[in-house]
Amino acid sequence: MNEWLTPSLKKHWRGLLLATVLSLFALLCAAGLLFTSGYLISKAALRPENILMIYVPIVAVRTFGTFRAVFNYAGRLASHNTILKILSEMRAHLYEKLEPSALYIRSKYKTGKILSALSDDIEHLQDLFLRTILPCCCGLIIYAAWIAVLGFFDLRFAFLMALYLLLLVVVFPLVSLIRMRHHYQRIAKSRHELYEQLTDAVLGAADWMMSGRQNQFLRHYEQLENETRQEERAVSSFRKRRDFIAQVLIGICVIGLVVWSGGMSHTGALQPTLIAAFSLVIFSVAEAFVPLSEAVERVPQYERALARLKEIEAPAQHESDETCDRRELPEGSLTIDVSHVSFRYSQNSDWAVHDVSLHLEPGTKLALIGRSGAGKSTLTHLIYGNLKPDEGAVTLNGLAAQSLGPNRSLQFSVLSQNPHLFDTSVLNNLTLGSPDATFDEAVAAAKEVGLHQLIEQLPNGYQTQVHEAGTIFSGGEQERVALARTLLRDTPVVILDEPTVGLDPITERELLQKIFDTLKGKTLIWVTHHLIGAEQMDHILFMEHGRAMMQGTHEQLLQKSSRYGKLYELDVPVRLRKSIIE
Repeated sequence: MNEWLTPSLKKHWRGLLLATVLSLFALLCAAGLLFTSGYLISKAALRPENILMIYVPIVAVRTFGTFRAVFNYAGRLASHNTILKILSEMRAHLYEKLEPSALYIRSKYKTGKILSALSDDIEHLQDLFLRTILPCCCGLIIYAAWIAVLGFFDLRFAFLMALYLLLLVVVFPLVSLIRMRHHYQRIAKSRHELYEQLTDAVLGAADWMMSGRQNQFLRHYEQLENETRQEERAVSSFRKRRDFIAQVLIGICVIGLVVWSGGMSHTGALQPTLIAAFSLVIFSVAEAFVPLSEAVERVPQYERALARLKEIEAPAQHESDETCDRRELPEGSLTIDVSHVSFRYSQNSDWAVHDVSLHLEPGTKLALIGRSGAGKSTLTHLIYGNLKPDEGAVTLNGLAAQSLGPNRSLQFSVLSQNPHLFDTSVLNNLTLGSPDATFDEAVAAAKEVGLHQLIEQLPNGYQTQVHEAGTIFSGGEQERVALARTLLRDTPVVILDEPTVGLDPITERELLQKIFDTLKGKTLIWVTHHLIGAEQMDHILFMEHGRAMMQGTHEQLLQKSSRYGKLYELDVPVRLRKSIIE
């Protein structure tokens, strides 16, 4: 919690304090409005001889009424301005936490879960300030001030009123917290499942339709939605009952104030004109007490949001490992050593990687080959530094890979199978990872990957909007945009995470050749499940069940392993093998 909330409180405490003070003044003006209104009504009923006798209360009513609206508006403006700043910083903080570990997070979490964290969870933390801390501070201050005012006239009655109002200030909020904790947990779980289901459905709509199972999905989604609605109806019903009881308690309080002020007036301790004033002001005072229950009942939402954010950002916690020395790598080339590395995700699980060793000199092209679940991605995470080996060591120029922290982004680039193009200009998409790159550098990168002529033919050239998901480019062209990004970043190591998956063999080979030619001289770690292009790699590591089953160059494996030869013949079309030989 400290990591998410304390920095915001320290940085924006002035804005939060200003919002609290302005909101407090708005409540005090509301109380003053009703108090002077009650006094004015009573005073006017006595038929004063001159209008000047009630001129001051009239002005006070107008003043309180005007300034109530002013302070209310100013308080909302100050609070929302501060909260929106905090919200933007929280989202930026979450991105900074996730970005270094994106390779690992993408493989572990669904897109819907990440979107849920960015929307619901961050929004809940925003509400912590706006709907809980601010109302609670104002409510407690108004409570203390009201009891102090009553104590000025009658200490005994003030003590009784303090105990009575504790029902609204303490008891109701605690009951709401206990009652709503269960409901909020179930609502949050259902909503997150809906996020995940809907995201999967949108991304895989074509597959659902082709499988003929769209009705099954709709039934399951409607079931989840109905469960969520039932919980929300239960919450709404409880709130209505709670608010009704609160209003009854306020009504009893009004009656008590009428009786008390009447008795005080009868003994001469209080002017008769103040009976209506004290009786009416409690309605305004109660404005600060009733929202406390709703403010406190949101605590489970905040707890769950913080827990989910901590869970998602957990991979990035390797950055704060106490054993990390945080030394920076020298700029330029990297020597990668993987020495008898083993890793598993839990003590009871099988080894994801077991006793793997590698030595990659700068500029080496490595192919990690194997079926899904063979351990390729896990080994990549270990080299990248997202994971810490259970046994053995991964070093980069002699430094532990996991010790790089944020510096790893200066050493590694990732070219993935589904690069995302944002709804902005082509130029901005090209320079995404290198905001300091000039226009000429972006053009040079586009020429290098063979995109310049295509971009020049677009309506606005490099300023053409890409639109959502980069629909103006084909799959192969999107990969070339991502390749240009990698060129502009100019890191010594590039991880190729199956960038040609889904392309036909001819297009795949052409794109691979372009990638290899463009990134010549850089260390390449190519994660793939088939062998097209393997003959161009300096070293091939064939993995199975987390182990290195075969290692060597393409020629060495063809000579030493009949299994590798058969896999190559099955995977690479004859026409491509002929073109390779030629």
